[in-house]
Amino acid sequence: MPPLAVPNGFRQAKGGDSNIVTVNVGGQIFQTTKQTLTLAGAKSLFSRVSESNSVPFIDRDPELFSIILSLLRTGNLPSKAKAFDLQDLISESQFYGVETLILNSLSNPSQFDAFNLEKSLILPLNGRDSPSAISTTPFGSVHVAHGSKITSFDWSLRRKSTILTQFPAVDSLLSISPSLAAAGATDFSGLQILDLENGSVKESLNWENVTKSSSTVQAIGSSPEFLFASFESGRRNSNSILVYDLQTLNSVMEIGQNEIYGAQIDSAIPASKLSWVSSYSLLMASGSHSGIQGVSGNVKFWDIRSGSVVWELKEKVDCFSDITVSDNLSGIFKVGVNSSEVSFADLRKMGAEDPWLCLGDKRKAVNGKKEGVGCKIESQGNQVFCSKGGDLELWSEVLMGSSKKSKDGLDDRVFRKNLMGRVKDMGGSKITNLGFGGNKMFVTRKDQQYVEVWQSSARVF
Repeated sequence: MPPLAVPNGFRQAKGGDSNIVTVNVGGQIFQTTKQTLTLAGAKSLFSRVSESNSVPFIDRDPELFSIILSLLRTGNLPSKAKAFDLQDLISESQFYGVETLILNSLSNPSQFDAFNLEKSLILPLNGRDSPSAISTTPFGSVHVAHGSKITSFDWSLRRKSTILTQFPAVDSLLSISPSLAAAGATDFSGLQILDLENGSVKESLNWENVTKSSSTVQAIGSSPEFLFASFESGRRNSNSILVYDLQTLNSVMEIGQNEIYGAQIDSAIPASKLSWVSSYSLLMASGSHSGIQGVSGNVKFWDIRSGSVVWELKEKVDCFSDITVSDNLSGIFKVGVNSSEVSFADLRKMGAEDPWLCLGDKRKAVNGKKEGVGCKIESQGNQVFCSKGGDLELWSEVLMGSSKKSKDGLDDRVFRKNLMGRVKDMGGSKITNLGFGGNKMFVTRKDQQYVEVWQSSARVF
């Protein structure tokens, strides 16, 4: 329902509803209810307007106010909002103290629509370096590491800032908040907590290894309470995972410390990816190593309360090129380094020695060619995204009406593949990073100095 513009000379009838609030914005009269205004929150300008006994005058643009009022009434921006510049709407929402309503309307994770994603925007980066790592926040802010710099885009992707770090190149990056990130490098000592607003180092964290050598960061992860960092000694003969309190950044425990003796490198592969599995309260730590006998790796699920491994998978045949875990799907998904095929392991069968089920064509590598090198795989919601060169596959579970039971009494699960995007969106340089935030997917490519933004066409502003 559009705002009511009241003609001059209008007088309220006797016995009028005291719940009606009248406000003059830039010379135009609007009427709404106190209940509508309270939706803006106690700290907003609307809260003071609702408590006024007179007709307040606000010296702002009435057309933009009309959009904000419609947002208050329905929780969504009206279609006529597309006639305005998004930055104007954001600035106006900040004046009234309701920017979170704009954010919820335009970049809410619940609006993520995997089957309708299209390439909608290109975010250019300064300099010649291509992105090495990206990290997002739940409502769509994105931080991009390229060379020694980190460039941040706010949730609207309109505001951009860049800082210079002490690292020659940033290899690991994790958003702690829209203005705070953890960063590390494989050839520079220490984990740094960076204030992205002023470019300063808030905290520098290190691992005191047995050899007293420097320690480099191989991976960073987090849970709602903890920050995790995988360290490797400068001599590459020991590694460990440190757990920090996310609020104080104090070290609370050390898990998975390994020492390498002789040629037994398979027993002490450092974790190069850390993923929190909230439904099981476990930390998945995975890492791989390429040797003369091929690529081998391991996947360990850590109970950080006891500091023990509850499940370990050793990878030798078609080891993962990349791996991800999905809470929603209760499963692990990997892309094979030899075959480039996607495989699935059911977390409900935790403890199985060989849990992998190939979801692809079960092709085998020819002449030792590693077809899956560089492939990336990530999960978001109920879908799994896998890059193959410059293209993307989307894997989804098919819910069967009368599913068969496996030997352990659990339902057999079926997944199907779809190619993503429009024809003009496909192809291009090899995909190097995938990230998800708000209702968007972020993609980076080899040797390209930009970030692609993919979102549903219905949500493009």
